[in-house]
Amino acid sequence: MSHEQHEVQLHITGMTCASCAAHVEKALNQIDGVDALVNYATERATIYSLNELDESQLIQAVVQTGYSAESLQALPQNQQQQEQQQQQLTAPRNRLLACSVLTVPVVAMAMIPALQVTNWQWWSLALATPVVFWGAYPFHRATWMNLRHGKATMDTLISIGTLSAYFWSLYELLANQAGVTGMDGMTGMTGMPEVYFEVATAVTVFLLAGRYFEARAKQRSGAALRALADLGARDVAVLRNGEELRIPIEELRVGEQFVVRPGEKLSTDGIVVEGRSAIDMSLLTGESIPVEVGPGDSVTGATLNAGGRLIVEATSVGSDTALAQISKLVE
Repeated sequence: MSHEQHEVQLHITGMTCASCAAHVEKALNQIDGVDALVNYATERATIYSLNELDESQLIQAVVQTGYSAESLQALPQNQQQQEQQQQQLTAPRNRLLACSVLTVPVVAMAMIPALQVTNWQWWSLALATPVVFWGAYPFHRATWMNLRHGKATMDTLISIGTLSAYFWSLYELLANQAGVTGMDGMTGMTGMPEVYFEVATAVTVFLLAGRYFEARAKQRSGAALRALADLGARDVAVLRNGEELRIPIEELRVGEQFVVRPGEKLSTDGIVVEGRSAIDMSLLTGESIPVEVGPGDSVTGATLNAGGRLIVEATSVGSDTALAQISKLVE
């Protein structure tokens, strides 16, 4: 019976806080034989099992919690992926800017009596309405999706807080004379009704700003991870039956020998079988002076062959290489 551990990684979308990641992780771990870890920052779920993993079953488990998932292999790569992520930042930035413009006068009128023009409460209502319903829509949508699955997250608190402030203020305006002409922002001290539109709008804007800066930071960290992964070779010149064949790096197996010409990157970790050269190890050590290697010396994938032709026997491939381990530690 094989005890080899299988690993599947999924890209999770729709998560808005660490609580969301915990919900997804719990759902995946309820599958028999599965050990799952969900990273909110990278929006990635890593699933381990001693049995063969059915990606469709894993994706269905995520969908049932109210989020979306897809295999990492299905994601767009390189330029297309970067353009897609840039578009994902544009919408929240525009939402934040528009809501900020509407919120500033609402807060100013509520806090500075000199700015309380005639019927300022009704002006606050008009300015606050698009902020609370359009600006805070991502929070309301996430709240509804989570409530449908019997869960509460940070979005639930945001949605309840902003809507409570808005609808209470609306009630005070319509039913409790808070909108009487000439009433100022200090009326609450005399027992007269108050409105709290500035609370609903300011909370929305601050949280939109937080989500935007968080998304931007995640994009930058993701770009750093992709740049690290891109250091690896895409193909390899492997020796098979005495012939040199150029194949994708994914097809290289442990124990196979491959050729590294001057100026090429080493495709994977291995041991030098034939040839002598100088290897630029600055990727790992930061040292710019190349290291001399010869038969029997260990070499690391993604480092640069700065000298002669080498024949190397692969000792680690795929996720077992030093570069892959570094990427996992960074993540």
